[in-house]
Amino acid sequence: MRTTLTLDPDVERLLKQAMHGEKQGLKETLNAALRRGLAHHAPPRPAKAFVVAAKPMGLRAGLDPARLHDLADELELEAFATTTRRLRRATK
Repeated sequence: MRTTLTLDPDVERLLKQAMHGEKQGLKETLNAALRRGLAHHAPPRPAKAFVVAAKPMGLRAGLDPARLHDLADELELEAFATTTRRLRRATK
């Protein structure tokens, strides 16, 4: 793309210094400076899709893994009942 730019004096001075320091022409130096300055405006690259590598859990048929918390609750209640019975027998 061709265009005409009007540069502020301080920008012109910085551009000339960069051209001298990088030993490049106006076009190359200006393009590099614009790329660096506008890089944060570029659209973000799409993230890689997160993929879960599923592995068999080895559960019995009929056991719903989404309801394992119910099984944990039942086991906890049984353990509580057993401990309570044992403590009652010990205090008699």
